[in-house]
Amino acid sequence: MNNELAALEAKIEQVVALVHQLRAENEVLKNQMAAAETERLQLRRTMETARERLETLLDKVPEDA
Repeated sequence: MNNELAALEAKIEQVVALVHQLRAENEVLKNQMAAAETERLQLRRTMETARERLETLLDKVPEDA
Protein backbone atom coordinates (compact mmCIF):
# COMPACT_ATOMS: atom_id res chain seq x y z
CA MET A 1 0.00 0.00 0.00
CA ASN A 2 2.81 2.41 0.84
CA ASN A 3 4.42 1.73 -2.54
CA GLU A 4 1.18 2.56 -4.31
CA LEU A 5 0.81 5.79 -2.35
CA ALA A 6 4.42 6.73 -3.04
CA ALA A 7 3.91 6.07 -6.76
CA LEU A 8 0.72 8.13 -6.75
CA GLU A 9 2.47 10.93 -4.88
CA ALA A 10 5.30 10.91 -7.43
CA LYS A 11 2.82 11.09 -10.31
CA ILE A 12 0.97 13.97 -8.67
CA GLU A 13 4.26 15.81 -8.18
CA GLN A 14 5.04 15.29 -11.87
CA VAL A 15 1.64 16.68 -12.86
CA VAL A 16 2.10 19.69 -10.59
CA ALA A 17 5.56 20.32 -12.03
CA LEU A 18 4.16 20.05 -15.55
CA VAL A 19 1.37 22.49 -14.72
CA HIS A 20 3.92 24.99 -13.41
CA GLN A 21 6.08 24.53 -16.49
CA LEU A 22 3.12 25.01 -18.83
CA ARG A 23 1.98 28.11 -16.96
CA ALA A 24 5.47 29.59 -17.28
CA GLU A 25 5.58 28.75 -20.99
CA ASN A 26 2.13 30.24 -21.43
CA GLU A 27 3.28 33.48 -19.79
CA VAL A 28 6.29 33.63 -22.11
CA LEU A 29 4.04 33.07 -25.12
CA LYS A 30 1.62 35.78 -23.95
CA ASN A 31 4.53 38.21 -23.65
CA GLN A 32 5.82 37.24 -27.09
CA MET A 33 2.37 37.76 -28.58
CA ALA A 34 2.05 41.18 -26.95
CA ALA A 35 5.47 42.18 -28.30
CA ALA A 36 4.57 40.91 -31.77
CA GLU A 37 1.31 42.86 -31.69
CA THR A 38 3.15 46.01 -30.66
CA GLU A 39 5.62 45.52 -33.50
CA ARG A 40 2.77 44.86 -35.95
CA LEU A 41 1.06 48.09 -34.96
CA GLN A 42 4.33 50.03 -35.31
CA LEU A 43 4.94 48.55 -38.76
CA ARG A 44 1.38 49.40 -39.75
CA ARG A 45 1.92 53.02 -38.68
CA THR A 46 5.20 53.13 -40.61
CA MET A 47 3.50 51.77 -43.72
CA GLU A 48 0.68 54.28 -43.38
CA THR A 49 3.19 57.13 -43.07
CA ALA A 50 5.07 55.88 -46.12
CA ARG A 51 1.81 55.60 -48.08
CA GLU A 52 0.84 59.15 -47.17
CA ARG A 53 4.28 60.43 -48.19
CA LEU A 54 4.08 58.62 -51.52
CA GLU A 55 0.62 60.00 -52.19
CA THR A 56 1.89 63.50 -51.42
CA LEU A 57 4.80 63.02 -53.82
CA LEU A 58 2.53 61.62 -56.53
CA ASP A 59 0.23 64.60 -56.17
CA LYS A 60 3.20 66.85 -56.95
CA VAL A 61 4.10 65.00 -60.18
CA PRO A 62 2.67 66.75 -63.23
CA GLU A 63 0.10 64.64 -65.04
CA ASP A 64 1.59 65.20 -68.49
CA ALA A 65 5.05 63.97 -67.44
